[in-house]
Parts: sequence; C-alpha cells; structure tokens
Amino acid sequence: MNSVPIVLVAILFFALAYRYYSAFLAAKVLTLNDLKPTPAVTMNDGQNYHPTNKLVLFGHHFAAIAGAGPLIGPVLAAQYGYAPGLLWMLLGAVIAGGVHDFLILVASIRRKGKSLAEIARHEVSPLAGAVASVAILIIIVVALAGLGLAVVNALSESAWGTFTIAMTIPIAIFVGLWMQKIRPGKIAEASVIGVVGILAAVILGNAIAHSSLAGAFTFSRHGITIALALYGFVASVLPVWLLLTPRDYLSSYLKIGTILILIVGVFIVHPSLKMPAFTPYVHGNGPIIPGQLFPFLFITIACGAISGFHALVSSGTTPKMVIKESDTRMIGYGAMLVESVISIIALIAACSLHPGDYFAINLSPDKFAALGVPPVNITALSAQVGENVVGRPGGAVSLAVGFAQIFSGIPGLRGLMSYWYHFAIMFEALFILTTIDAGTRIARFLVQEFGGRIYKPFERTDWMPGAFLATFLVVFAWGYFIWTGNIGSIWPMFGTANQLLAGVALAIASAAIINAGKVRYLWVSLIPLAFVSVTTLYAAVLNIVQNYGPMLSQPGKASLAVINIGLTVIIMACLILVIIETGRRAYSVIARGRYTVQGRPVSADDPGFSPPEFGEA
Repeated sequence: MNSVPIVLVAILFFALAYRYYSAFLAAKVLTLNDLKPTPAVTMNDGQNYHPTNKLVLFGHHFAAIAGAGPLIGPVLAAQYGYAPGLLWMLLGAVIAGGVHDFLILVASIRRKGKSLAEIARHEVSPLAGAVASVAILIIIVVALAGLGLAVVNALSESAWGTFTIAMTIPIAIFVGLWMQKIRPGKIAEASVIGVVGILAAVILGNAIAHSSLAGAFTFSRHGITIALALYGFVASVLPVWLLLTPRDYLSSYLKIGTILILIVGVFIVHPSLKMPAFTPYVHGNGPIIPGQLFPFLFITIACGAISGFHALVSSGTTPKMVIKESDTRMIGYGAMLVESVISIIALIAACSLHPGDYFAINLSPDKFAALGVPPVNITALSAQVGENVVGRPGGAVSLAVGFAQIFSGIPGLRGLMSYWYHFAIMFEALFILTTIDAGTRIARFLVQEFGGRIYKPFERTDWMPGAFLATFLVVFAWGYFIWTGNIGSIWPMFGTANQLLAGVALAIASAAIINAGKVRYLWVSLIPLAFVSVTTLYAAVLNIVQNYGPMLSQPGKASLAVINIGLTVIIMACLILVIIETGRRAYSVIARGRYTVQGRPVSADDPGFSPPEFGEA
C-alpha cells in the first residue's frame, strides 16, 4: 500500500473539519466572545497567569499535549495492521478529541483558569469535583510514568541522545530571557536563535558521543529516570516564561517542521506500507499488545484520536495564558488535528518497516525468537544508525528507525541515517519532556488546590513552600512507576487511565452544555462520551482479568499488579460516579428547569432568567 494517498486524505479531511466543524462549535455551542476579559489579562501575575501571543501559546499547548502518545501509541498499534489505527485517528480526532480539548479549554477560561476538578464542582456537583480530583491525580501520575518510560528506554546508554536533550534546557532558558528581558517582543529573533541552537546540539552530539566526554552523558535506565525526575521538578516551579513556554515553543517549531519535512519525504520517497492492513493479532494474542483489536486499539492510540491528558493541559497552563477567547479555536481544536497528523505519520513510519524488523525492535530477544518471524534488514539497520536497535521495546526506537529511513530516502540526504536516527530520538524525547514539565505543573496546581482546603496559603500557586512540596509529591509518584515498571505493565494502565479521564472530561463538558440551556447541541459531547466510556470500561475490565490478574502469581510482580488493579478500579468508579452525577444534573435542568447560577439554585420560571454561558454555571 502506497502511503501518499493516506497522507493526502488525512490532510484534506482535517482541513474541512477545522473549517466547518470547529467553526460550528465556536459559534453555536461555545459562543466565543472577545469582549470578555480572560484570566490571563485580569489575573496577570507574571508567574502562571501571563498573556501570551497566540502563536507562541499554540506552540506551548501543542507541545504540551503532543507527548509520547501520538508517537508511541500508533507504533504499538501497528501490531494490528495499518487500517484500524488510521480510521480511529481520522474519525476520533474530529468528532471526539478536538471537541474534548476545545470545550474544556473554554470552560476553564470562563472559570478563571481553574482545573478540571473545579469545573466539575461547579458544572456537575461538589461530589463530582471531589471524584474528579481523585481520578485526575491518579491519571496524571500514570500518564507521566507511561510517557516518561518511553524517553527513558530511548536515552539509556545513549550519549548522543542524552547530550542533545540536555542542551535544549539552557537553550530554552536563553530564549525565554531573550523574549522577556533582553529583547522583549522579538519573537522572530528568539526563534532563529533557538532553532539553530537545537540543530547544533544534534550535530555536536555525534562528536560528544565519540569523545572522552561520552561517559558524562551516558546513563543507565535508572540514571535517566533520576535526571528526568529532577528536570520535572525544576521545570514545574520555574516561571512559565523562563523555561516551559519557550521550550515548548521551540519544540513546536521542531515538531511541526519535522512533520512537514516527513510529509514532503513521504511524497518524494513514496514509502510502501509493508505491514498488512489487518494482521491475525486483531483477534488477540499479540506479542506487543496482549488484547484483541476491540477494545484495546482505543486505549493504545490515545493522543492521536482523543486523550484525557489534554483536558489537564486545557484546564491547566494554557487557559492562564490565552489573551482572547477566539484564540481558543486554533489552540484547542486546531492543535488536536495537528497532533493527529503526527500520529498518522508515525503509523506510516512504523508500518514501512518489514514486520520481522518491526517485531525484532519492539520485543525482547527471547520473545522475538518465540514469535518465529524472520527479520529482514535488522542487522543493516543497526549498522546504519550506529546503535544496536534489536530488543528496544517501547515503540520509540522503531519509530526513529522508520523516520530515519524516510529522511535518508530523500535525494541529497542519503548516507546520513545515523544523524537522522538521533535527530528522531531527540524529536521524540522533546515531545515527551514538554509533556512531563506541563503535566507535572498541572498536577502541582491540582495538589495545591486540594491542599488549600486544609491550609489556605497552600492553594496560592506563587507560594513557593507549597509549590515545592506539591511538586515533590507528584514527581516522586510518577518516578516510582518508571523505576519499577516496564512498557508491558505501564502502557495498558496509561491507556486505560487516560481514556477514562477523557470520559470524565466529556461528561463535565456535557453538563456545561446542559447548564447553558443548549441541550439541542448535547450530541457533540454525548456521542464521543458514550463511545469512549463503553470501550474504555470494557478494556479496563479485560486489563484486570487478562493482564494484571496473571501478574499476581509471578515472582516480583505481585505488588505492581495489586497497585495496577487498585488504581484501575478506582478510576473506573470515578468515571461511573461522574456520569451518574451528570445524569442527575441533566434531570434537574431538563426535567425540572432547575439551574445553578453562581452557586445558587435558580428556576427557569423566575422572571428575567436566562441560562448562564457555557462554563459559567
């Protein structure tokens, strides 16, 4: 199968969806109004609430939501063939993911940038808010562990990759200082400096890896885990303009630019998809994903179609930086579609490998030997990239090899596959790290909101003792999972938790639509809510029975199995409770005409009554 028609159809489909469907959501469901001041303007503190240029903020938001999910999920799901994942990403991004991100972003802006849990408390009920808080904390920890594990596996024992990623931190800080202190407002200058610096880091990384300094940048898996935890802690407490925003902005240049080059490369190289449209593993017993196509495809590919983690970004850092409401269409809905394009390119890159090579990279040597599928080019691929790529599970390495093959197939770029491979590793790691820093900051906000109910100063995001304590707790939790887990135990848990959170967010968005008196538009959130809830709850049950249950009798895995089972059950219960509470709110509004405005019950029969705007119940 030629990959060119797939890319053309995807781009056209997403362009039409953005032009018409997102405009419908903006005008009819959300009624965006630029005359309403946003919290970035009214609550500007120079720390977390900070008015940010639309393009810069798009870069931050896109970089924050586009973590490992849009890259790793499609690669792992290639086990089923290219067709199932492609269809899910096309339809899911338009009908579910874009709607999910857009609605929650606007709801948070109209709630002074409050978290998803606080939105739930106002739009649904105090019980729903408390339940959502529990679910979100669990899900953030699991999500960051799942995303972080991919970068740990990719960078361990790799001096070239580790050096390049390490250099992006001081480069981003310098860019942040340039835009805010040295040459305020000179975004173009800062962009050129940052992009040139990052490319130089990739090239210099080769020299470092072959010098006496290589040992200083070569870490074991546990060493990379510690470094990642330290980075997450520091990035979460620094002002957003100093590291997080410029780093994400530069990452977005690299990410979008790389994808554009890859798209051009696809048109030039015409890579054929060597993986069939459907494999026998759609029925189960797959070597990478143990379950059958339905429902496991829909938790394996998350960020490329819909991701609950996006709701945390859309109600975390981003709403505190939006200058005007109309910016949310491009930032919320548009960024989701761009992310889905990346997922489709990732799927193409993985499926352009021979199945034998694909499985040789993504399975441990013993599991691959038991599979009985002969490799084709795996020895040559290892030699070309300059590293042994056999037995590097997690998806990141196979994706980098696929990307490098496309890059090196472009005329004039042949013979540089080792550079393209390490560039792709950096590309993937940047995706992940931008999610680590934003996700940790979001979790910190949530912990501080919760702690503020016990000790009032704790909820102030600029109170550094509270910020340090909350950040330490979050980083320790996700770092523990990376330290003790592996891709087989963490990714199914991440996928399940992530999509259950998407169901929670869609239920909250549904309540906001109902509260705004727009029941006729309820289908925009109710359809994806029904699909995501059914598939993910089913997948959660199968995960417990088929994946975590057998771990209870395996030496050294029993405690991890108990934790996974317990967390899965808690999150399932949270989604069910939020849906029940949303149903109660719907009955109160639709059947009884009882609204809640600014925390007070109001009847639709009251003289002069009009429903609150979306997100302002």
